[in-house]
Amino acid sequence: MKVAARAHVPPFAVMEILAAANARRAAGEHVLNLCAGEPSTGASDVVRQRAIDLLTAGDLGYTESLGAPGLRAAIATHYRGTHGVDVDPARVAVTTGSSGGFMLAFLAAFDVGDRVALARPGYPAYANILTALGCEVVDLPCGPEQRYQPTVAQLEALDRPVDGLVVASPANPTGTMIAPDELAALAAWCGEHGVRLVSDEIYHGITYPDASGETPATATAARYLRTGAVVVNSFSKYWAMTGWRLGWLVLPDDLVAPVDALAGNVALCPPALAQHAGVAAFSDAGMAAARANVERYAESRRLLLDRVPDLGWDPVAPADGAFYLYGNVASTSLDAVTYCARLLDEAGVALTPGTDFDPVGGRDWVRLSFASSPAVVAEAADRIVAWQGTL
Repeated sequence: MKVAARAHVPPFAVMEILAAANARRAAGEHVLNLCAGEPSTGASDVVRQRAIDLLTAGDLGYTESLGAPGLRAAIATHYRGTHGVDVDPARVAVTTGSSGGFMLAFLAAFDVGDRVALARPGYPAYANILTALGCEVVDLPCGPEQRYQPTVAQLEALDRPVDGLVVASPANPTGTMIAPDELAALAAWCGEHGVRLVSDEIYHGITYPDASGETPATATAARYLRTGAVVVNSFSKYWAMTGWRLGWLVLPDDLVAPVDALAGNVALCPPALAQHAGVAAFSDAGMAAARANVERYAESRRLLLDRVPDLGWDPVAPADGAFYLYGNVASTSLDAVTYCARLLDEAGVALTPGTDFDPVGGRDWVRLSFASSPAVVAEAADRIVAWQGTL
């Protein structure tokens, strides 16, 4: 039987590595899993208790296609309190994780044949979803010179116009951020040229002080809805609710109705249990738990950066935010896929090869997720250093 051409996109290698790591754990091996971008703490107590209460006596029927009104209002209030931006709850669309958000946003914003620019290295699902939808992906090679983020100069230098630009700050896999003035410049350029800006902000809240002790400012494209910008966010990272599959979009006026119609046809609504419990994430207790998680990541990050000279990874991307260290392992003389396969097989540590994020230049790079406890990260660093000494 026929298989649609749109289905022929590369698999996400991290999921294959995760499956291999889990299989080794099931066989009794002590595997340290630092390949997936998944907080080890899970949802806060207040969210879990709210879910228990709902399962006991709550109404878990369908919600509106764009999400339960109470959750949409809580998200809008969060923007006011965190960023000082007034967001109309009517512009908020609750989605089945940020992945569902990207699918809806891309379906609503782009037609077959549209050209959409992305930073490389970057999260592979952007390109894979766009490709499956018949869009043309335009790579913007972003290295140390650009701090691994796209620039207006790169957009100006393109030989053909683009219809969209996807940015992420903090970014996966590099952890780098777009400064507020740079995001403003990108949004202005997109508005002037009729380019749809899609801003992935799922790691908002997870940022760290720089060498001077200053924490980089986090900017949101919700300030630029008038230019046509779209914001994508999620409960998966900051609130550690990965399996709850709960995310959201903040939409400009012209995309609200299209996303509403698409959402109703594709999934009816996001999971009702996750939606109603998710409101508790914005409570004082829920926010305190999220901040405590970031403090744990910060400790793991400090520990890991102290070990970079021992690891010999050079260069490493600036880990401004998120919970990843993206490092070059060319000094080992192993390509990234071989490096990760052997590291898992011989040392019991699971990392992700850079080819997942950069099919052109990623063969020398690996991504380590430090979303685990500091103790796990410390042991993993010890194992990696010892294993590399045997090469």
